Amino acid sequence: MSIDKLQGEKVEVRLWTPIAEVEYQALTQLKNIASLPWVFKHVAVMPDVHYGKGATVGSVIAMKGAVSPAAVGVDIGCGMGAIKTNLKAEDLPDSLALIRLQIECDIPVGFNQHDDVVNTTKMSFEGMGLTHQLKALFDRFPTLHSSVQSLESKAKKQAGTLGGGNHFIELCLDTDGNVWMMLHSGSRNIGKTLAEYHMWEAKKLVHNNSLADPDLAVFLSGTPEMEAYRRDLFWAQEYAMLNRCVMFELYKGVMKKFFPHVTFSEPILCHHNYVSEENHFGEEVIVTRKGAIRAQLGELGIIPGSMGAKSFIVKGRGNPESFSSASHGAGRRLSRGAAKRQFTVADLATQTSGVECRKDAEVIDEIPAAYKDIEQVMRNQADLVEIVAELKQVLCVKG
Repeated sequence: MSIDKLQGEKVEVRLWTPIAEVEYQALTQLKNIASLPWVFKHVAVMPDVHYGKGATVGSVIAMKGAVSPAAVGVDIGCGMGAIKTNLKAEDLPDSLALIRLQIECDIPVGFNQHDDVVNTTKMSFEGMGLTHQLKALFDRFPTLHSSVQSLESKAKKQAGTLGGGNHFIELCLDTDGNVWMMLHSGSRNIGKTLAEYHMWEAKKLVHNNSLADPDLAVFLSGTPEMEAYRRDLFWAQEYAMLNRCVMFELYKGVMKKFFPHVTFSEPILCHHNYVSEENHFGEEVIVTRKGAIRAQLGELGIIPGSMGAKSFIVKGRGNPESFSSASHGAGRRLSRGAAKRQFTVADLATQTSGVECRKDAEVIDEIPAAYKDIEQVMRNQADLVEIVAELKQVLCVKG
């Protein structure tokens, strides 16, 4: 598609969606981002863009010598995972209710956690590897900021848990009838706590006093504050990824109970709220993707719709104008409050017809109509990714 452009004070904002379809609040945020003195080249805006806390969801920001914690968001390392199985649609029972109940039994959702640390050594060969990775990760826990030291036990018990909001676990079918496992989750309470602490600390720094939006406060390279943030940030990103891997092992266990002959492909895993140190246009930059995946040439990624819409396995085209990025999903069309005011439980049941999932008032804010049209979102970013597989969920677990 042709890229719409918005001129910021320092650089352009380039949008992979019609500018007329972006709400005023998000455009104001994007202008403020584009006024930051550290922003490099331009701001890339994905087709799922919408207003977000601190910084815009669907924004990709490259900076020279600086990073804004708000441009990552509070759920550090939030992202996706997908695994193709050897099962076919005809292998699934008519009712998936028992499978959903077993998933909800084995994988805590919402604010819940495991009663004890998950014993990954009993899971599989992959589980044994996870045991070593988790031990190495938590061996570094004492190096994290003092504000989270009391959360170590909780963080260990939340490894392998879903969380709430828009996080989910799904069972999907592709257009050839193959069965896929998919999930979306982040760094749980520990990531949120670290993010909020560093956002608060950044606002105190003198160089951020004159920013158009104080929420966009940055840390500068070479400072103690930046080093402390990098340490905690990369720890939380690693925790989020391992959290997804532990959940997948638990999910595999559920599938084996119902389908003893099931086998699993290698997982596709990607962050979509994170920081990466990369080279773009010949320069070393710090890239934040908030509601965006990396889509380097040939790189596999996952772009989900809502709990009643299609999702896509994609391959990156490495478009330099987007800093080799793509959307992280459909993107919200309505806020959670607006969705709850506008829709009913009956609407939810209609829009999730054919999907084994919760259909109660507590998940109305996740109703498919609260999200943008995922097919239009995919058309808007045809120059960013190639579609490899098209999925549709038949089971969805929400927190």
